Amino acid sequence: MKIAFICSENLPSPAIKGGAIQVLVDGIVPLLSKNNEITIFSVSDTTLPTFETKNSIHFIRVQYKYYIREVKRYLAKSQFDIIQVFNRPKAILHYKEVASKSKFILSLHNDVMREEKISMDLGNKVIKACDHIFTISDFIKGKVIKRFPEAQGKTTVAYSGVNLDEFSPIWASHIHPIRQHYRQKYGVENKKVILFAGRLCKSKGPHLLIQSMKTLLKKHPDAVLVIAGGKWFSDNSLNHYVQYLHQLAKPLKDKVIFTRFIPAQEISKFFLIADLFVCSSQWEEPLARVHYEAMAAGLPIITTNRGGNTEVISHLKNGYVIDDYNHSEAFSDAIDYYLSNPRHASKLAVNGRLLVEENFQYKHTVKRIEAVYQTFKDTNPELTQSSKTQ
Repeated sequence: MKIAFICSENLPSPAIKGGAIQVLVDGIVPLLSKNNEITIFSVSDTTLPTFETKNSIHFIRVQYKYYIREVKRYLAKSQFDIIQVFNRPKAILHYKEVASKSKFILSLHNDVMREEKISMDLGNKVIKACDHIFTISDFIKGKVIKRFPEAQGKTTVAYSGVNLDEFSPIWASHIHPIRQHYRQKYGVENKKVILFAGRLCKSKGPHLLIQSMKTLLKKHPDAVLVIAGGKWFSDNSLNHYVQYLHQLAKPLKDKVIFTRFIPAQEISKFFLIADLFVCSSQWEEPLARVHYEAMAAGLPIITTNRGGNTEVISHLKNGYVIDDYNHSEAFSDAIDYYLSNPRHASKLAVNGRLLVEENFQYKHTVKRIEAVYQTFKDTNPELTQSSKTQ
């Protein structure tokens, strides 16, 4: 089939500047393109051409200012069997104007169907216009269905995942030199490394981790907190909150290390620096993809009971879940638990790695997506005519 992926307009594809949607698309299209012709629409970037075909995948990049208008122009010139729109429900109504014969799928990575984002009337029109809806977690699915019950029969959870060809656990023998290299690079040899990776914003909670270090260091003086990320994905500029983080960390000196933004293609190796990983999210996280990455890297995980996080992390089974998520003491207690019980921490890490191997590789994501594509084929035999040769 001919399939169009329309990414959100904030970041380019491939994920040279990060972004959960763009990283996911990078992961699944090589598998989907084996039997389908894929075109990816994303925002333009000075480092990327407007048109490009790589490994039989077509890329069309348009200006941010005219994103919907330009995408519509290209859709009007090409007939797609399926148009999958990421995180922009209102845009589907515009695209359908020029591609009425296509099947439309809305892929939701956030709760963008909530009242603050879309009116009830417009939301109902979007639901009606969609042939199917994918959500990144059961949490987001529940949010959509609660407000729009008519979406129930056309909504499927399609969890994200990782490519295990890129991720090896920290206990793998061939990983030791790479792990050592990164630990030397950041000066954390012989340290107990606590890793945070994500955007530096209050809703992600890195300030609580810095605060927790004051207590933690009394019992674990060899601990160090590594904070990886920028103000907004690849943007490493300073704002009030980032400056606050640096001021908060200043008394702790070399016990807190800021690495700035880490490119998506380096994440799998960078995670090897750590002894444990913490997702300190304060907001109702749809389901942060860092959980899959940390589990794939074989790291013991601490996360908060917020949003969809606990759909993949179960307390003391494959991670440690914090209910008292907005208190730094809860994080210092959780980190202390891992550092004081290394055998149990390792067991939970192994469980996490196994969970990813069995359920959260990109091949599993594609299987969930292709099951819906197949229903389109079953009810519309003409769609198979544009499939690639099997």
